[in-house]
This record gives sequence, structure tokens and C-alpha cells, in this order.
Amino acid sequence: MKTLMENEGAVAPEGFTKKDVILEAPTLWENGFDIMFSRILKEISLGLYANHIPSTYRKDIIMLYSDLTKLSDTYYEHFTQYLLENNFLSRPTYINMPKSIDYIQNKDYVKGTNILGKKRPINSVEYSNIYRLIETNISGMQLLEGFIQTAKDEEIKKYFTKGRELSKKVIREYSNIALEDNIQPPATPGGTVTNSTIAPFSEKLMMYCNYLLSGLSLGAGGFVAGFSLRNDLQIKNAVFAKDIFEYQREGIMLMISKGWYEEPPKMDL
Repeated sequence: MKTLMENEGAVAPEGFTKKDVILEAPTLWENGFDIMFSRILKEISLGLYANHIPSTYRKDIIMLYSDLTKLSDTYYEHFTQYLLENNFLSRPTYINMPKSIDYIQNKDYVKGTNILGKKRPINSVEYSNIYRLIETNISGMQLLEGFIQTAKDEEIKKYFTKGRELSKKVIREYSNIALEDNIQPPATPGGTVTNSTIAPFSEKLMMYCNYLLSGLSLGAGGFVAGFSLRNDLQIKNAVFAKDIFEYQREGIMLMISKGWYEEPPKMDL
């Protein structure tokens, strides 16, 4: 990517350098959390490349994104299998296979906020989305726990604490929805934070990791809202989307105030 930009006479962004990763830092997370976090980063990569390809017109760049997508897909599969084989990742609840094709016959199917009426149980698509939201927020909470423990800047530490509490709220709300239907919510066993107070990353990189996860949550929330038919789930997603959006914007302003947010290239025609 850097070579492509330089060949066009463009200055490549600085991004992050060796000074943002402290290789000598002691272990901050145990029980496979490094692989869990890498898996989430590959999930983000897959989403970004899928978003970039439709807005790209040059053949070589389309092929580059296509190759990167294949690479991310390969490693996502490796990380997932490693976590499952080492019992660091729980499996979703098994369901009975459908024996017939059914169509929705009653408009009450979409009701979830009617106090006088009984809510229908969540369907398999809704459960799948809820499961993924809980799983990623558990990892986000564990990540921020380590960031809070090692961050030196009190303003940044306070911001990470706010994000951890937001993740807890998401986990609690969606776990309750699953439990209402007697479904066991996910419980990821990995991610134990050690006693280390030495950060493995610069606070600039910590903030950017949190920024990426916030973006993933916004995208996942929009997907969940679009594919959930119960209206209470749609409303809950809209509320959380607002909270996450405001939290991410607060983080952007904090990065700008610290001089950590590179400006995208201007539309200099």
C-alpha cells in the first residue's frame, strides 16, 4: 500500500511505528486473549476490505483488497479453530433443524414492546446476532480492563472506564433477552488480566484499538437492527447505537486534543 501511494507521488500516512508497541512489556492478558483479539481484528479487516472493494476502480487495487480479504479470511479461520480447540471460545447454543417451510401469518410476530401481549421467543437469526454482540463486548470489556490498568493519562483512563461500563451494559441487556427465553448467553472463558501495570501499547495505539472496536459495534448494531423482526430489539439497538456513537465521537475529540488523529487527504483537485 505504501509503495502504491509513493508511486502516485503521495505521502503515506504515519499510522503506527515500533515506538507504539512495547515488546519488553510483561504479559497483560492470559488464556488466549491475544488470539481472541487478533480474531476480532481480522473480523474488522474483513468488513473494511468488503467496504473498500465496491468503491475501488483500479484493477490492481481491487486485486490487492481481494488478496487481503483472502488472507484475513484464512487467519480468521485459524484463530477461531485455535480458540475452540483450546476451550477459549464457547460454542453457540445448538438448535433443532427445521422440518418445514413456514411463512409469518400474524403481524404480532414483530411485537416485542406490547406490555399486554406475550413476546414471541427470539428466532435463530436474532439469537445469532445477539450472541455475537455479547461475545464481542465481552472481549471489548476485557481489553479495556487491561487498558485501564496500564494507562497513565487520567483522562484516557476515565474514557476507557466509561467504555468498559458501556460494554457491561450491552452484555447485561442482551444476556437478559436470551435468558428470558431460557437460552444460555455466551461466557468467554479467556481474557484474564494479569497484575502488570506496564502497557504493551502506547496510549495512542490503545485509543485507536478502542476506536476500531467502537466502529465494529456500530456496524454490528446496524446489522442486528436490520435483521431483527421484533420491534423491541430494533429499539434497543437504536438506543445502544446512539450511546456507542456518542462514545466514539468523544474518543475522536480526545485523540484530536492529544494530536493523535491524522487528517485524511483533502479533496485537492
